[in-house]
Amino acid sequence: MHTRVQIVSILFAVIVFATVFELVRQRRLRERYALVWMAAALVLLVLAIWSGLLTAVSKAVGIYYPPNALFVIAFGFLLLLLLHFSAAVSRLSDQTTVLAQRVALLEERQRLAEQTSNGGVPAGEEREPAGAATRSNAIQGGLEP
Repeated sequence: MHTRVQIVSILFAVIVFATVFELVRQRRLRERYALVWMAAALVLLVLAIWSGLLTAVSKAVGIYYPPNALFVIAFGFLLLLLLHFSAAVSRLSDQTTVLAQRVALLEERQRLAEQTSNGGVPAGEEREPAGAATRSNAIQGGLEP
């Protein structure tokens, strides 16, 4: 492997490792995913440093130029990671739908409970006191109580 390609690969792996570490430190990346990213950076670093291993892997896969094998491995890892995240997003979407349905049911139960406690008057409307209706009808009819 050419020295320039090896240096760029090593720098890339170190930058990925440092970025993941900083994201975990800032609590912007969960540890579960950080371990996967750090393992990938470590594998890339080992393959970039140990060119003999990269040459053996590239010959086993049938790739003529060993640095291309490094990029094929990285691309395969990214595809697997995208598949994992797609499954996670699908699961979270289903959970969000169930949660929204449960919230709607709880809001309906609360509304019905408030309606029952107000004597059948919908929430937000106030009932007139018992004597107020009689008094207003008597005043309209010209009778004083």
